[in-house]
Amino acid sequence: MELKATNISFKYPSANKYLLKDINLELDNNKIIGLIGDSGSGKSTLCKILSGYISKYEGTVTFNGNTLPKKGFKPVQLIYQHPEKVMNPKWRMDNVLKESWDVDDEFLKEFGIQKSWLTRFPQELSGGELQRFSVVRSMNPNTQFLIADEMTTMLDAITQVQILDSVLKIVKQRKMGFLLVSHDMDLVNTICDDKIYLNDINGA
Repeated sequence: MELKATNISFKYPSANKYLLKDINLELDNNKIIGLIGDSGSGKSTLCKILSGYISKYEGTVTFNGNTLPKKGFKPVQLIYQHPEKVMNPKWRMDNVLKESWDVDDEFLKEFGIQKSWLTRFPQELSGGELQRFSVVRSMNPNTQFLIADEMTTMLDAITQVQILDSVLKIVKQRKMGFLLVSHDMDLVNTICDDKIYLNDINGA
């Protein structure tokens, strides 16, 4: 499988300068890749473009030769750094999960999710607990490529290890593609087979 970005350029309507310019990427499921960049360099914006959450940009993004679907489930899933920003605060956590897929008890256990949390609202859970839900929701059986955008930055060291271990286990089992976005070089060097520096591929 291949996630390919060709000549991607992007700037916000209010900006004079491009944030991303002429970016080319080819990612597959043979290697776990780390994407490294400074804060404000455009990493999160590029992630949203690659996963189809930003649709207005220059260039093309294809997955297995096809453009990403604009509606319905996206085979490329994005895990955000701040899970509370992408969850409906009026939904209980069981509905947050069911929006994506019906998660079985074994999967909940793998990611340390207590069943009692399912009846709570997002604001009743900690950041680490919410991120567990965010990761599980992205692990829909139809997910073929996973992008993790600084997903462990806000978590304590023990929770980081737990979540990453579980993610990597399932990525390898399913032979999914995985792009880890981080500024933590130790983390990238430990987990990734190869790394890409955003500054090296961004012509902005």
